[in-house]
Amino acid sequence: MCSFGMQKAFPSNNPIKHLHNSDIKSSKLISSNRIGSSDAARLRLHFSSQQHGADELQTHRRSGNYSPSRWDFDYIQSLHSDYKEERHRRRASELVMQVKKLIEKETDPTRQLELMDDLQRLGLGDHFQDEFKEILISVYLDNKYYKSNVDMIKNAERDLYSTALAFRLLRQHGFQVAPEVLGCFKNDEGELEPSLIHDTRGLLQLYEASFLLTQGENTLELAREFASRILQEKLLNDEIDDINLSTWIRNSLDIPIHWRIERVNTSVWIEAYKRRADMNPTVLELAILDTNIVQAQYQEELKQNLQWWRNSGIVEKLPFVRNRLVESYFWSVGIVQPRQHGIGRMALGKSIALITTIDDVYDVYGTLEELEQFTDVIRRWDVSSIDKLPSYMQLCFLALHNFVNDTAYDVLKEQRFNIIPYLRKSWMDLVEAYLVEAKWYHSGYKPNLEEYLENSWISVSGPAVLAQAFFGVTHSLTEEAVDSLYGHRDLIRSSSMILRLADDLGTSSHEVSRGDVPKSIQCYMNDNNGSEGEAREHVQWMIGESWKKMNEERVARDSPFCQDFIGCAVDMGRMAQFMYRYGDGHGMQHSIIHQQINTCFFHPATL
Repeated sequence: MCSFGMQKAFPSNNPIKHLHNSDIKSSKLISSNRIGSSDAARLRLHFSSQQHGADELQTHRRSGNYSPSRWDFDYIQSLHSDYKEERHRRRASELVMQVKKLIEKETDPTRQLELMDDLQRLGLGDHFQDEFKEILISVYLDNKYYKSNVDMIKNAERDLYSTALAFRLLRQHGFQVAPEVLGCFKNDEGELEPSLIHDTRGLLQLYEASFLLTQGENTLELAREFASRILQEKLLNDEIDDINLSTWIRNSLDIPIHWRIERVNTSVWIEAYKRRADMNPTVLELAILDTNIVQAQYQEELKQNLQWWRNSGIVEKLPFVRNRLVESYFWSVGIVQPRQHGIGRMALGKSIALITTIDDVYDVYGTLEELEQFTDVIRRWDVSSIDKLPSYMQLCFLALHNFVNDTAYDVLKEQRFNIIPYLRKSWMDLVEAYLVEAKWYHSGYKPNLEEYLENSWISVSGPAVLAQAFFGVTHSLTEEAVDSLYGHRDLIRSSSMILRLADDLGTSSHEVSRGDVPKSIQCYMNDNNGSEGEAREHVQWMIGESWKKMNEERVARDSPFCQDFIGCAVDMGRMAQFMYRYGDGHGMQHSIIHQQINTCFFHPATL
């Protein structure tokens, strides 16, 4: 495995690695570690703030210039969706059965794949996994899409559209499809046949398929360059009469399907599906109803998280931090997509809100001396030592401490596996990386790109976020899987690197302007005496390289991870590119992201 980061797998004498269920204390003991009630915590803070308050007022501190939250918490708490009612679930079940019959009746392989593709993009894929598997196995075997038939593949007469569509869906679902499947569309010079330029739909599918490439697959690199160039020319020259097709091409050239988050984009696909001439009314009704049922579930989860956030007192007591609870939960919706993982999704949303808070402590508010003290307290996880901290840091630590113990308590009840040491490890790694960047800032040090990335793929919080997601979606915890998680396999590293680089593309201008350490763009410019445009192009290239690695890891036969967690890692990369595509969609509350959150959580879909 390549090693970007400073973090190592646990040494053999590390007590966390050798933690067995026999060592687990009772859930009662874990629960007793929780710091009192909120009133008791605030009372303690009141007395300690008398000691630290004056010093805090006299210390010059930076400001992130963050705007208040746009969201009306009282309005959200008042929401009540009719789609929680059982009658809607019964109707959805009836529609699912009708769509299954549609799938069974369809005999044309290409139409089967098209229907499967539509259902997935409409957010309905989890209802039809058995049917999808049957379709894909049939297509895979009937069309000889496997490596032992390379010569047969090369000599076959194939249709570009159906071949590229099958290639994408097969690879998406873990089938080992040889890139030579697409090699039959190359001429004797090794270039794609010029006649393909007339097959617009086929070129679009070829372009989409190319994003499932892994390292060294030059045929797919060539396919992407060729298809991208021709499609852009067709749009520029206004050669496409079908408005639905031209819209899809524009959206794909912006962000391809493989890089798009599914659930967050469901409303967009529903609107596009409505306009299609081949729209099926049953599929459309199910898509709308299912989206609204899921939205009702999200509203209830969000309301619980908002109540927790209010009870923490963070917004009231720490006015310098970003109040981004709704955005944090939106991240968790994109990362933990399976509807059955509501508890894990809510825990992840809380975790991201705490990460945002502590990030602001390190990036904006804390002095270097305070940050060193705070890091030491988290490193030792010692509640008795918080009296050394200023009051705002005491509140941060107590909120984090209680959250970790509450999460561990829930997991222990269900699985008899103590995750406290592991979660502490995640937070310790994160704040250690934060402290490195704080020292760079206070000393005026400018790291080179390699040095920056070695630290920043951790400081962007990817490993901490995925650790929280792992314990929220993994129902059979094993030491092998946990050790792999904390050994930072390529899956975690690649996903976190995409998050880091996408974040830098969207936020670096603002953060550098307020005096933060250089980001990847500035590091590249300093290292190579290059322009910002060249730096951004290089960062985009690095994102593509990280996707190649993640494409390998997501279908690795020896992966110790469950499919739901692998999906979380892939979806974190997708969500990162979505949130930072047009700027800072998390901290600065970009209008496009704000509208998408509105649609996802508060506006039911309609016919």
